[in-house]
Amino acid sequence: MSSTRQKPDLVAKLRDVPHVPGVYIMRDRINNVIYVGKARDLRRRLANYFTPARSKLADRKTRALIASIWDFDLHEVRNDTEALVLESKLIKEFRPRYNVSFRDDKRYFMVRVHLGDAIPRLSTTRLKKDDGARYFGPFPHGMALRTTLNWLNKKFGLRVCRPLKPGEADYKHCSNDIIKNCSAPCILRISLEDYKKRVEQACDFLDGKSKDLVTALEEEMQHAAARMDFEKAAELRDMVEDFKKTLIPTRTFERGARARVIRSINPMADVQELKELLHLERAPLVMECFDIANIGTAHCVASMVRFKNGVPDNSNYRRYRIKSVTGQNDFISMAEVIRRRFSRILLEGRKVAGDDADFSQEPPLEVMRRLENDGKRLTYEENPSAPPAKQPTKFVRLPDLVIVDGGKGQLGVAVAELQKLGLHGLPIIGLAKEHEEVYRPGESHPIIIPHERGALKLLQRIRDEAHRWANGYHQLLLGRRVAESLLDDCPGISNTRKAALLKTFGSVTRLRKATPEQIAEVPGISKVLAQGVLEFLASR
Repeated sequence: MSSTRQKPDLVAKLRDVPHVPGVYIMRDRINNVIYVGKARDLRRRLANYFTPARSKLADRKTRALIASIWDFDLHEVRNDTEALVLESKLIKEFRPRYNVSFRDDKRYFMVRVHLGDAIPRLSTTRLKKDDGARYFGPFPHGMALRTTLNWLNKKFGLRVCRPLKPGEADYKHCSNDIIKNCSAPCILRISLEDYKKRVEQACDFLDGKSKDLVTALEEEMQHAAARMDFEKAAELRDMVEDFKKTLIPTRTFERGARARVIRSINPMADVQELKELLHLERAPLVMECFDIANIGTAHCVASMVRFKNGVPDNSNYRRYRIKSVTGQNDFISMAEVIRRRFSRILLEGRKVAGDDADFSQEPPLEVMRRLENDGKRLTYEENPSAPPAKQPTKFVRLPDLVIVDGGKGQLGVAVAELQKLGLHGLPIIGLAKEHEEVYRPGESHPIIIPHERGALKLLQRIRDEAHRWANGYHQLLLGRRVAESLLDDCPGISNTRKAALLKTFGSVTRLRKATPEQIAEVPGISKVLAQGVLEFLASR
């Protein structure tokens, strides 16, 4: 395969690298990511790798890395902090061979505040959720962030206690009001309306909109120095430095957004090139990729990601829990998810077609393509000006190309399922991960697309996105399982009662804090059983 791919002139490529901060990705001859690094000056840093005199002075590990470099990509950012955040994200995603730091699953801190809570508070988290809360960050400097939050809580009198809705009982055990660190909204020493205004002011500070506070601290520092109070001045100096580190503007780098950072990507050109290389009748403007994720026998899940015009169509991503497999069987799992996805599309197409088509006489693929081309059948998103009476309740067009993550085995079972559904002519390929070989139905030999071609990079992007989406769902289910498994072992708690408890309280953690009377209000739970549940959880 190496004969089909020419090594680029890296020294010549280096001449086009700008003197800006950013992150660079090193790849080997089969396009695997082997190293991710950051730099304040990309041009100067990369020159260290490709200058012979300098590379000879490097240590053994660096020389081995340099010998393995076949090509590199660049991601330009605005400052060093963004470079640090993006470097960490890419290392976690690709887990390069020559990187040691940042390979764990730990993420940088973010600040979370939910203004819809009864008494909002600032808290730190490493995971952003779609829960209606506001998130600030990520913040690479953890100690600086803690200093900033401590100062903000004292400055604005914000609560730091953990109860969701603190009251007089919680106030009795709290000393923050006594030492003037909290405005005590729990006992209405300050009105909730005024308290929430203080929270919004703290949010403005984290958003970089209240720089006057930093200026005031700098002036206080200068006054302390003028009074010869150098200890106070040094404390204020360190605090100001922490604030500046915290308030450096950073962006959250997502996969879709990162694609726009890479200057060399032209999505539509990659789509057209893929059409030519696969000899497709139509350009694959809509592609769907399927991946299976299973670790052990706890959960088996699948993902489907859709790309439209060469970029992610996030709103049409789907996740599946595999039902027909006990243990690990990628082939049966792939067959199930293909069957569920496309049978659902055909069912919706049948509802849209109504009496206009007979699926038993006309091939389903032809019916779906005709519906797709019929302007009266477009979805509201594609044709918002269409009269409401002509807009179907839901219609999802078939993709122009189906991609399965795997080789001949996964491709074979997927083709068999499509044929059972009557979708004989729907284009489908398999992308084998080891050597990035493209398999097509009925052909024993794969298509080898050179690694520098945009068509293969497009396939890799959609395959990697499907892999990320499946693994994320798998980790989510594992996290839920850890908490829910406690109730599985609780005497007297059936699956129905467990579902009712979790629906009412949201989590085992909140269930632990409830009283027997509150638990007994759940249908099917008696006071005796409620007391037993709390005793069981306390013993664990």
